[in-house]
Amino acid sequence: MDATGNPTTTTPRLGRYTIDPAGSSITFTTRHLFGLLPVRGTFAIRGGTVDVAEPLAASRLRVEIDSASFSTGNDRRDGEVRSAKFLDTDRHPLITFVSERVDATRVSGTLTACGIARPASLSVVRAEVRAGSFTVRTTTRVDRTEFGVTASRGMAGRRLDLTLEVTCVRA
Repeated sequence: MDATGNPTTTTPRLGRYTIDPAGSSITFTTRHLFGLLPVRGTFAIRGGTVDVAEPLAASRLRVEIDSASFSTGNDRRDGEVRSAKFLDTDRHPLITFVSERVDATRVSGTLTACGIARPASLSVVRAEVRAGSFTVRTTTRVDRTEFGVTASRGMAGRRLDLTLEVTCVRA
């Protein structure tokens, strides 16, 4: 049992789950001003699905991220990053991740941002399974230049360290 008295298991029940946007988040850290200053921010998860299968490697997931939700708490910077110079959120409103391989420690798949798809691998840091839901925390590092986001070299960080906390509810 967990701290609230709910039973937990090590693997979610087989079947389809939906991602709960209100209970999920993406946070990131990067560097600014020639790598001297840390920048922290968030993206909002719009939604997605997880299909838990047996074996676990046959499981699949799709996550949709609202690119215009980019936020660091600095309105000027956030507006600039949302502009055509960086994320171009008017033309590319979604960032997606679709899995190709799942195991207990890693989720590998394709990340698409700014219309460019690249392989990505998420490391599973923590998983908590409850009756009817589960939460997974993963981390990854993304090189923005691999997605054509090349503006402000030297001034804006090239890499973002992402942490995804995703809560999935049985559909």
